[in-house]
Amino acid sequence: MAKAIEITDANFEELVLKSDKPVLVDFWAAWCGPCRMVGPVVEEIAGEYEGKAVVGKVDVDANPNISMKYGIRSIPALLYFKGGEQVDGVVGAVPKGTLTSKLDSTLA
Repeated sequence: MAKAIEITDANFEELVLKSDKPVLVDFWAAWCGPCRMVGPVVEEIAGEYEGKAVVGKVDVDANPNISMKYGIRSIPALLYFKGGEQVDGVVGAVPKGTLTSKLDSTLA
């Protein structure tokens, strides 16, 4: 079962912007309660979309540059990328169906 990959300031361009597949990025922090609710859902999605999409997590405390670049002020924030561009996003603990339907639309 695939797991969400760790995305950092250093590898963001390589793993997200240069990906040939759509990418879901979960911006989170260890101290964030709602992030802990979304985390297991993101891991499930990583397994379900293995081979179709890339699913990764950015620890905002450890990676301030990428968080600032994308204007992350509230977490969890989940951004969707396709072809190196941000195409969608959602902030807060939302149902799994919301996350997967947005990801499905990037696969189309």
